[in-house]
Amino acid sequence: MGAVGAVGLAALHFRDPHGSTWVLCPFLTLTGYPCPGCGGLRAINLLTNGDLVGAASSNLLAVVLVPVIVVAWTVWLWRRARGNADARMIVLSTRILAVASGCAVVFWILRLTPWGSWLAP
Repeated sequence: MGAVGAVGLAALHFRDPHGSTWVLCPFLTLTGYPCPGCGGLRAINLLTNGDLVGAASSNLLAVVLVPVIVVAWTVWLWRRARGNADARMIVLSTRILAVASGCAVVFWILRLTPWGSWLAP
């Protein structure tokens, strides 16, 4: 999984999604409104180029999730290296999943309003 992630990061680093369309968002295509993930590829591209402010303006949610995923993967890798064959990468309780989902919905709605227009991709 780490190798797949590294290849994906390298692809996003060297092929700028700002100038080309990698994947069309079905929600954006059908409704004209961005989903919570819209701008995520551009954000990752900007992060790999060291532009934290630009990445946050493309998709703040993606920028917040990157360190969470990196820490979760590192902890999982550490546990596996220490011999814990049953280690799982991310285990979310129902409460944490509900809070994370709620935050994603709030982010999504906020970026569609005039008050959160700075969150739009």
